Formats: sequence, C-alpha cells, structure tokens
Amino acid sequence: MSETLLQASKEFLVRYGGDAFPNLFRSAKGTIVTDSNGREYLDFTSGQMCATIGHNHPAIVEAVNRAGQKAFHMFSGMIPEVVVELAQTLARDWLPGDLKRSIFINTGSEATEVALRMAKMYTDGYEILALGGSWHGITGGASTVSFASDRKGYGVPAPGVFIIPEPNAYRPYIKGANEEEAALANLNLALKMFDMQSAGRGAAIIIEPIISAGGVLVPPKSFMQAIRKAADDRGMLLIFDEAQTAFGRIGTKTGSEFFGVVPDIMTMSKTLGGGLPLAAVATTAKIEDAIHDKHFTFYTSHVSDPLTAEVGLAVLNVLTRENLVERSRVMGQYLRGRFEELQQRYEVIGDVRGAGLLLGVELVTDRASRSPAHELGALTTKKCFEKGLSMNIRRRPERGSVWRIAPPLTVSTQEIDQAVDILEKSLRESLDETSRKAA
Repeated sequence: MSETLLQASKEFLVRYGGDAFPNLFRSAKGTIVTDSNGREYLDFTSGQMCATIGHNHPAIVEAVNRAGQKAFHMFSGMIPEVVVELAQTLARDWLPGDLKRSIFINTGSEATEVALRMAKMYTDGYEILALGGSWHGITGGASTVSFASDRKGYGVPAPGVFIIPEPNAYRPYIKGANEEEAALANLNLALKMFDMQSAGRGAAIIIEPIISAGGVLVPPKSFMQAIRKAADDRGMLLIFDEAQTAFGRIGTKTGSEFFGVVPDIMTMSKTLGGGLPLAAVATTAKIEDAIHDKHFTFYTSHVSDPLTAEVGLAVLNVLTRENLVERSRVMGQYLRGRFEELQQRYEVIGDVRGAGLLLGVELVTDRASRSPAHELGALTTKKCFEKGLSMNIRRRPERGSVWRIAPPLTVSTQEIDQAVDILEKSLRESLDETSRKAA
C-alpha cells in the first residue's frame, strides 16, 4: 500500500517547493514522526515549526474531541464562546504592553495580510519597510514583504515596499564594525534611502524579532529599539511577526519580551495552533477602534472558528501548566552547549546562534574565509535523515548554509543527546566523503 501511495503522490500531487522527503509519513507523537514503513525519526523542526508542545499532545487531541461535541465551524458573524476565552487569555497572560484585541484566522500569511491592512487603514498610508532575510508568507501582500527567498516569477509585486538590510553579526554588510555598530549602520542607511524615496505615505515597519528563514539572526537590542523609534518618528506602525518567537520558543513569552520592545501590531501563528491551522493578530484598543470606525473588514470562511480556538486555548494551558517557557530556556542552553562542543571539534561549524529552542548552526568551508559549505550541509542533512534525524537547512547563496534547529519544547536531554550524536556521526562521514572526492 505504501509503495502504491508513493507512486500516486508523484502522479497526483502538486510539488510546492521546500524540502521533499523520499518517502511518505503515517503518524507523529511527541518528538517522533513515523514513515509509511514504520521507521521513526527525531523531529527537530517541530513539524513546520508548529508542534511546539509536541506532535499530537493529549491536550490537543482532547480539545479536538471537545470541539466535536460542540462545533467545528460557524457563520463568521457568530462569535463562539471559546474564541472569546482565547482572546481573553491572550490579553491577560501573553500579550505585551497595550495589545489586547485579537482576530483569529488560519495561517501566518493571513495574519500578515490582516496586519498590513490594519496598518494601511489606520495610517492612510501604503509604504512598508521590511527586513532582508524575512519571511512573512506567500499571499499577495505577505510575499511582497518577504525577502528570504521565492520572489521570482510571480508577477508585479505591490508597490511601496522598501528593504532594510538584516543585521548579521557573522556576515556583516559593513566590515570592521562591531555587531551593534554594523546593525545600526544598516538601519540608518536604509532609513535615509526610504526618506529620500518616500511619497510621505508610510504605513508600517514589519519585522521578525528573530529572523528565522534568513539564518536564525538575532538583532542587537539597540537595533530593535531604533526600529521602534524609526516607526514613531515617521508616524508608522511597528508590526512584529511572532509566528516562531511567540509562546515560549525562544525562552520568553514573546520576542517583544525578549527585546523589551512593544509593537503596535503582533502577528502569531505556528506556535499558537500546536500543529493545527490557527493564527492571530493582536493590536491596541486605540488602533482597533480607529479602523473599526473606518469599516475595517477581514471576514473569511474560517475566521473565529471554534475548533482551532479550542486547540489554541489548550496549547496555552499546556505551556503554562508544564512550565514550557522556562523549559525552553533551560533545554535551549543545553542544546546550544552541545553544539558549541561540536564547534570546538569541527572547523566547519562557523557559528552557533539563536535563543531558547530556536538555534542556527552555520557551516563553512573554513573559518577564515567563512565561505558557505552548501554541499557539505546538504550531504550531512541527508545522512542525518537516513540515521533517523529530521532537520531543516537553509542554503541561500547570499546567506550561508544554516541548520535551523527547533525541536518541540517538550524535548528531553536524552533526545537532544541522541540527535547531536547522529549529527556528529553524519558530519564526520560527510567530511570523510568530501575529502576522498577532493583527493
């Protein structure tokens, strides 16, 4: 049956890019995914960075069953009780500053679209500043402000989008400066260029607090504070895309808390749904009142769905009950320590960075040149999978060869040790293999 389905997948499915594995998969539980042949793999990407509390956590299964006893879906104008409970819990326990009003949709792309529409309506502007290396989604507006990859071949983008070179301490655009100086110089130059080109219709600056798809880049706190000031000085709103940084992944409740900077709008997805399609956008009462008066709309077939709201509430309850935000910080330190041990032994590991359980490990041909080791990274990733470890690697020529490591927050030290051992063995084999080819 599995072989028949594998052949059917090649005949009937649209290939949508990204990493495609050679086999099909059947189930997932905790940190383990199982393929059609019964082979188990450690999942150090948490699915698509979504299964924060582990695959198919019992609380999520219970929430789905609970929704089945009440309702999966309603008319968009009928607000389910559980949606209000979720909004209240977010505002009371998780959102920073004055953020308190939320809308619930399905995906991160949708959340970006909501945030951009809010900002444009509130400011009566249309110009957007976004960070290089960012990834905010694939729909019309979201893809226009995404710079990590996949911008070619899709027609004319929306006008009014400007880029800020991303701060990258390991590969700085401005040589000879320290991390903070280089980051602020990037920003100041981008702002000068924006001010020269702007039609005076600024709407928002949108950023990921930690730039994940761009190589797990952690900006200096002074850079984030300067971004906040830049938005205020220009009458623009600041949007934080916290698809990956919210709800404990980086060892704090949010990226806003991590950097001590509060945005005007926060988008959330991935980590809120625990593996189900749930996203949210939160803003202040002042902004929501203003755009409501202007007749803001974003009604979709699945806005405010009770099924995903039940799941989101369950995820937040598990995070609190199992103290997973603190656990992410502790386990992240342990995982980072294991990678730093490998870095001491292998010249090709150029940099280890990140926060909590969102880490980046950059591979280079040698530390002097810092040339990206794309072939080594691809080969090692393949060998890791063959040995039972699934990881994600970013192989953009302009941004290096970087493993993104993001296991569920429930990961154990034993699973971390097992994963690092697999990685080291795979890396050693890959180095031997490439050495033989070179000889």
